[in-house]
Amino acid sequence: MGFEDLTAAPDAQTAPEALLEFPDNRLLIDLCGEFDRNLTHIESHLGVQILRRGNQLVVIGEPDAREKACEVLRAIYERLEAGKTVEAGDIDGEIRMGASDQGTGTRDGDQMEMFKGGPVEIKTRKKTVEPRTDAQRAYVLSLFQKELAFGIGPAGTGKTYLAVAVGVNMFLGGHVDRLVLSRPAVEAGEKLGYLPGDMKDKVDPYMQPLYDALNDFLPGKQVAKLIEEKRIEIAPLAFMRGRTLSNAFVVLDEAQNATTMQMKMFLTRLGEGSRMVITGDRSQVDLPRGVDSGLRDAEGLLKGIDQIAFNYFTSKDVVRHPLVAKIIEAYDDADQKALVRASKNGRRDS
Repeated sequence: MGFEDLTAAPDAQTAPEALLEFPDNRLLIDLCGEFDRNLTHIESHLGVQILRRGNQLVVIGEPDAREKACEVLRAIYERLEAGKTVEAGDIDGEIRMGASDQGTGTRDGDQMEMFKGGPVEIKTRKKTVEPRTDAQRAYVLSLFQKELAFGIGPAGTGKTYLAVAVGVNMFLGGHVDRLVLSRPAVEAGEKLGYLPGDMKDKVDPYMQPLYDALNDFLPGKQVAKLIEEKRIEIAPLAFMRGRTLSNAFVVLDEAQNATTMQMKMFLTRLGEGSRMVITGDRSQVDLPRGVDSGLRDAEGLLKGIDQIAFNYFTSKDVVRHPLVAKIIEAYDDADQKALVRASKNGRRDS
């Protein structure tokens, strides 16, 4: 252990402060961050005060918050000792998840490091990705363990990003021969009209988020080469009809905008040696009024099948800007109030 807890154990709960000593000053500087921004981040989230005294950090606050802050500081220092970087999202992940002693159930051959009580790491060519919430961790495990998995929840919870990361990981490890990434080409509440160019020019704007995710995990030239060789395919949902997708890692993004028939069509493309991930946000359906969402329909029909995993996210799992979680909660609250008003009006009318 690279640090030392100098708080006397018998008085740890009653002492007004906890004292941690870190022997490597270089790592301590990285732990604190530029202008101590990492410490400020922990302080604002946990309601503690953190003071730096030489190579020691003093944590002041209520016992539970103080203990949690010490856990986070230790975990960040261990990351730095292992040669990893620390960003705001990594700190958020430590605050949300903390220590875990659950086994991971990893199978031999999975190209993923899963340590008991430690992080789940998805290795790709450009970066290593780690889940930052318990829901994300469970989701990633199900992507490796199940042939068909659903990720359902609001924007910013990492559903598509993690699915593409796992797909790239399995592709690089030789577990699948190709990646197939798809989305319904549905306009998000606005009429774009005629788009110039060939078919690729017309559909690429809808597929851009998938390109963005891929470019985070693979060098741009390699992505272009693999697309040219058809080992990576990015195509609208309508282009999947009539195909059998074998030995592939298949992702359907924005599945709430697939119709019931499209969803059935896509799910039945699953071939030998393939894995399929369906992601969507039930609160952002852009289908015409009166057209049922295939995601909601599939959720109801397939819930009882053991080999299919359903993973759910909430605003607490948002890993974008902190304001995104508050925006989602505000809209959810407004929707709930609208349902209550509609219910009351219905009773009055009857």
